[in-house]
Amino acid sequence: MASQDWFDKDFYKTLGVDKNVTDADLKKTYRKLARKYHPDSNPGDAKAEATFKEISEAYAVLSDKEQRAEYDQIRAMGSGARFTSGASGANGGFEDVFSMFNQGRGGQQSADFEDIFSMFNQGGSSFGSGRFGQPTGGYRGRGGPRRGADVMARTTIDFITAVKGETISLQGEDGKPFKIKIPAGVADGQKIRLRGRGRPSPDGGENGDIVVQVTVRPHPVFTRDGLNLRVTVPVTFTEAVLGATIEVPTLGGDPVKLRVAAGTPSGRVLRVKGRGVETSKGTGDLLAQLEVAVPSHLDEAAREALAKFQELEPKENPRADLMAKARA
Repeated sequence: MASQDWFDKDFYKTLGVDKNVTDADLKKTYRKLARKYHPDSNPGDAKAEATFKEISEAYAVLSDKEQRAEYDQIRAMGSGARFTSGASGANGGFEDVFSMFNQGRGGQQSADFEDIFSMFNQGGSSFGSGRFGQPTGGYRGRGGPRRGADVMARTTIDFITAVKGETISLQGEDGKPFKIKIPAGVADGQKIRLRGRGRPSPDGGENGDIVVQVTVRPHPVFTRDGLNLRVTVPVTFTEAVLGATIEVPTLGGDPVKLRVAAGTPSGRVLRVKGRGVETSKGTGDLLAQLEVAVPSHLDEAAREALAKFQELEPKENPRADLMAKARA
């Protein structure tokens, strides 16, 4: 950055902060403005992009203690001091600055460059290099501070933990322990992001995040269907035909009783309201899918009874509709 810019620009005004602003409040203000004016949030808006560059430039200077001190010194000189170009002679355009340092020694001003340069810690180098002209890392290539790196972590949790939610302790890839709240209803493969908990920025920008990928162990009885829980419930042939009241398990609670209507076919789903996954976005249901269980062992009396029933059952072919659709 050229020193002329530091005379002309009020970085405190650009960020809307007081000259005595603390580092923490400065960072907080910058982050808020950066989110508002970032080009990714304002595609095609040239004015927003220009504003983003201005606040990034202002923060890059004010967040650096040495640059901020130099900036404050330069601004304290007042609006009368200017570096200009195009004047004749080696020291053309610097008269206003040297007059403020009481250098009135006639033609010897060029020998006193070290006075002004030492104030800027430039050691006699040209303006536009060193701290005045150095890049600040680049916020996605746009000149602001760089965001810190993310820290990745993985965890495997039980099915009931995924449904109910829980706070657990983990260790990131950098070896540092941390706690994370598993929200109720987290899905297998989902990633949970802890914003600002990752590695710090190398040049005063936002911290990275901790990103945790969750694996959910399968449950021996229940499965997820969005916010609903599914369970397969066996029923006997006679329960399905004649009807019955049966018990159905719930996740982590007492079983509920359901009425199976007479003539219920295998595969029918009975719904229990509000016994699914409970989240801030809503609560699901428990879906009980009935499955007629065929007995694998029959004694002689049962076999004779079924044979008699077979003689009496309606002579309907349950596959007739299936065959007709297949031919069509």
